[in-house]
Amino acid sequence: MLSRRNIRIKVMQMLYTMSRDKELSYKEALTRYEEGIEESYILFLFNFNYILTVAKYSVKDAKLRKAKHLPSDEDKVFSPKLYENEVIQIATGNSAFNEIVEDLKFEEDIDEDNVRKIYAEFSKTDEYKAYLLAECTVQDHKKILLALFKHCINHELYNEAIEDRYPTWIDDKSLVVGTVKKTIKGLPTQSNFVITYKPTEETTKEFGEILFDNVIHKNKELLEIIEPALNNWDADRVAIIDMILLKMAISELMIFTTIPTKVTLNEFVEISKLYSTDKSKDFINGILDRLMKQLEKEGKIKKEGRGLVE
Repeated sequence: MLSRRNIRIKVMQMLYTMSRDKELSYKEALTRYEEGIEESYILFLFNFNYILTVAKYSVKDAKLRKAKHLPSDEDKVFSPKLYENEVIQIATGNSAFNEIVEDLKFEEDIDEDNVRKIYAEFSKTDEYKAYLLAECTVQDHKKILLALFKHCINHELYNEAIEDRYPTWIDDKSLVVGTVKKTIKGLPTQSNFVITYKPTEETTKEFGEILFDNVIHKNKELLEIIEPALNNWDADRVAIIDMILLKMAISELMIFTTIPTKVTLNEFVEISKLYSTDKSKDFINGILDRLMKQLEKEGKIKKEGRGLVE
């Protein structure tokens, strides 16, 4: 579920927290990092469950329509197939998923009135109306669920509900959105999404924790590498996030032999665009390019293999 970029960001955030809170120990920071990884995974499952809950409102909609004294033609042909289709039923029948939903009490954090409002607005869309009248295939069911998810993530009530429970929603939104989409597209054949998208040790520990550990315990050595490349610019004047990103990038260049240098350079420039100042991307790019050439010349950067996919 988590890409290396997501891990880099979480490491960066924890390093920044440690720079602001001098009493925060390495052990405590590492624990917070691990908890952050777990929260991203739970955030994915919470979002997926929220979508299923909105879809399930179609069952209540069907009952309300049938209870009308004078139902319209639209009411008479209405079907709750938004929820009662093989794609969603595979997901709702997943015992591992249901156990997590129950253990973490997801349903208690979903306001039924918000669900009703979100569903009511979606039910007015041309896409949903066309879906109700059509003979649907599995692909049609997945397409409408993706449309429903898009509707939700663009809805103010939905975003407020997610952010109220998970403050990391803003940072993890793109990650979660991508994972939910993959989950929907993979159903009903790929039903083991609970395990499929659980963060792996290869990404979180063998990459993230090693990177985190190296920056913390080799801080002095990293600073000594970076300072000469600043061209008489005082290291204390460099933005905190920029210095953290430089230390992380240098660590990654020297430690992880299978990650291409170009990938590392591009990744940290992109992260700087998201989390630092407007001028940071050019600063980071210039310093890293200079240091990368220097470290390669000194034999401190050694790459092998084809490199892993980000």
